Amino acid sequence: MVEEQVAAVEEPKQDAVTETSETKAEVPAEKTKKETQSEPNSDAPRSKRAEPKKKVVKSSVAVQKEENANPTEIKEQKEVKKIEEKPSAEDLRKKKFAHLKLFNRWQTDVVVSDAGLKPYMNLSPVLVPWSAGRNIKKQFWKSKKSIVERLMLKLMVTGHKGKKHYHTSGPNAGQLVTIYKAVQKTFEIVEQKTKKNPIEVFIRAIEIGSPREGVSYIEYGGVRYPKAADMSPQRRIDLVLRWMTQTAFVQSFKGKKHVWDALADEIIATANNDATKSACLAKRTDLERQAGASR
Repeated sequence: MVEEQVAAVEEPKQDAVTETSETKAEVPAEKTKKETQSEPNSDAPRSKRAEPKKKVVKSSVAVQKEENANPTEIKEQKEVKKIEEKPSAEDLRKKKFAHLKLFNRWQTDVVVSDAGLKPYMNLSPVLVPWSAGRNIKKQFWKSKKSIVERLMLKLMVTGHKGKKHYHTSGPNAGQLVTIYKAVQKTFEIVEQKTKKNPIEVFIRAIEIGSPREGVSYIEYGGVRYPKAADMSPQRRIDLVLRWMTQTAFVQSFKGKKHVWDALADEIIATANNDATKSACLAKRTDLERQAGASR
């Protein structure tokens, strides 16, 4: 009986020993799993592997330039960068008054595709295109005016052709409200017929109708010789506006047609590059033909 009791007491001790040995065997297995997970997989693609950082090595010439550079030069370079990054006054003004629409109806954020005419066409947002002669003291500051205002000013003196006065401009000269309403009605008609922004159609008409080349005269030995010359962008805009307004004035003279209808038809025909209907395009081709013949 005593031997059976001793055997019963020794059996659980052996079981405990086996259990501890099993737990000890499981612990290193778990450690090995964690170690294998933490180690980078050699079979993984190179893009997923952690690449070492590359050291930037400066050349001796660059190091010498940095050492020899004066602090004043460094400051000047920084100031130049700051000035270049600052937006211009015109850009700030456009952002500030971007909510304004011409005649309270049409946006003026139109892209000018002709790089030569872009600096000379003012499309800044404005409600009423009228500067009251603010820019007349300097010679070439008319480009500071809105391009729609320049159209209105050309309509006031449509009777003039060069230095001669072919027709009277009495009904239009100084009549600001009359011209203002005529231009507004013109843009309404252009919008109805084209289903586009009339400011954009007007800009395209200026770009297409403006001549690229003109004729200049050289006097030599008491004789004048014509010579072909490239035309300045300022004069290109002046000529195309003059041709548009003169055509509209002649068609509407003595009540043949309303000036806004005639001007709208001329703008649409010129923007569509329709030489059969546009008198502006006919004058442009005639001037360029004379320039080609006088080369």
